[in-house]
Amino acid sequence: MEQEQRPGRRTLLGAAAIGAGAMVWSGTGTATAAGRGHGHGQHGRDLPVPTVVAHRGASGYRPEHTIGAYQLALDMGAHVIEQDLVPTKDGHLVCRHENDITGTTDVASHPEFADRKTTKTVDGAKLTGWFTEDFTLAELKTLRATERIPGTRRQNTLYDGRWEVPTFAEVLEWAEREGKRRGRRVWLHIETKHPTYFRDIGLALEPRLAKLLRAYGRHRHNSPNFVQSFEPSSIERLSKLVSCPGVVLLSSASSRPWDFVQAGDSRTVADLVTPKGLAWIARFARGIGPDLSLVIPRDKSGKLGTPTTLVRDAHARKLLVHPYTMRNENSFLPLDFRKGTDPAAYGDAFGALKLYFEQGIDGIFSDHPDTALLARADFVGK
Repeated sequence: MEQEQRPGRRTLLGAAAIGAGAMVWSGTGTATAAGRGHGHGQHGRDLPVPTVVAHRGASGYRPEHTIGAYQLALDMGAHVIEQDLVPTKDGHLVCRHENDITGTTDVASHPEFADRKTTKTVDGAKLTGWFTEDFTLAELKTLRATERIPGTRRQNTLYDGRWEVPTFAEVLEWAEREGKRRGRRVWLHIETKHPTYFRDIGLALEPRLAKLLRAYGRHRHNSPNFVQSFEPSSIERLSKLVSCPGVVLLSSASSRPWDFVQAGDSRTVADLVTPKGLAWIARFARGIGPDLSLVIPRDKSGKLGTPTTLVRDAHARKLLVHPYTMRNENSFLPLDFRKGTDPAAYGDAFGALKLYFEQGIDGIFSDHPDTALLARADFVGK
């Protein structure tokens, strides 16, 4: 029998009760109930700490970046919902993890778009497929979203074809409706994808994003959203257009942000996570979103090793820390938290989450927000 990987009604309702939850931060950055962590201060007064960010929505249960995934995450009680933004040919921002939509839509089954298949180099990587920037919004709306990793998340394929690719404007409308219905703000974590690449082809993301945020009153320092990017210069640009908090995403230690590569900046992520690098980030950002390996590295066998000083060093520079990404499946977990030999089966996600929370992180991205919320409840309840 395959392991059950769908959220049961009791789990969903329990997680929602926790997420609507009790740990609310005051304007001074201290918890009004016995909380832990650094705190979001003035940039997240109504966010619990540690915060659970639904990574591309509840993407462990629904195809990612669909209204269905966002809605389920919110219903589960996730504190913040993440969007990744890429543009269409006619300049609309849509929610996809990548501009390459080969694996996240049914585009390959549309004969009318067969001639759009092409090969491009994006951030140094050569890719063959279909890309959002080659479609108008009207054309993109004829496609339907599909599960990105069907071999791992077989149950999610049930929902293939059910939802469109949402525009970010539609997500903002959804967040407004849900906020009014629930009587509280719906928080978003909004990423600019490949901003240098898109700027170079005349589809700059930052001014388009800033225009939409302003239209919905989400551009202020206390607005219920973060803006994020793997390219520090994108957050620096956004800091001049909007006042909502920016978060610099950080990949593996040996990697270089693509804007650094293009600008001839020799610094790597390893340089950015030093006290000097963090002080530089703090000049224009309010937080970092590091790969979990930057918080606790894995050894050669894949087990967790000795925690780094990154969380403490970032907090010393008043930067919040939202690492990514926790998933329940064995294939994504550290070796010492896997159970059995099936890579798609669930491992000890609760044990791993507890260890990450103990590092003092301010939040975590998770494909399974209900799991993260239950682990958080265990953690703050001690």
